Amino acid sequence: MFAFITIGTNNLKKSSAFYSKILKPLKIKKVLSHNRYYGYAKKETPKKIELYLIRPHNKKKATIGNGTMITFKANSKKTVNEFYKIGISLGAKDEGMPGPRHGKDYYAYLRDLDGNKICIFKKI
Repeated sequence: MFAFITIGTNNLKKSSAFYSKILKPLKIKKVLSHNRYYGYAKKETPKKIELYLIRPHNKKKATIGNGTMITFKANSKKTVNEFYKIGISLGAKDEGMPGPRHGKDYYAYLRDLDGNKICIFKKI
């Protein structure tokens, strides 16, 4: 359904350090560096960039979207917990600790360093 996702940032290096660490348990790594954006891909498919951290093209301040959220899929509850713990340790804001939601699936919610809402979940 999606070709790729972009997340706006006002501090590319700081945001990259955050995402590089928080995405590590998902086996997602930075594979492209440019002066305006960085690209991330799964380790097993490094040429298929699915996530970009980017400075806005119009050179205006990156802002968060009300109701906008990006959700990453995890292979285990342990990965959800690790993602959340790493994020909080790096300065992310808690938006919902790891735990069951909607009757069974396992979720955690954070706001990244620019205020973007991100989620991770494991389908049970």
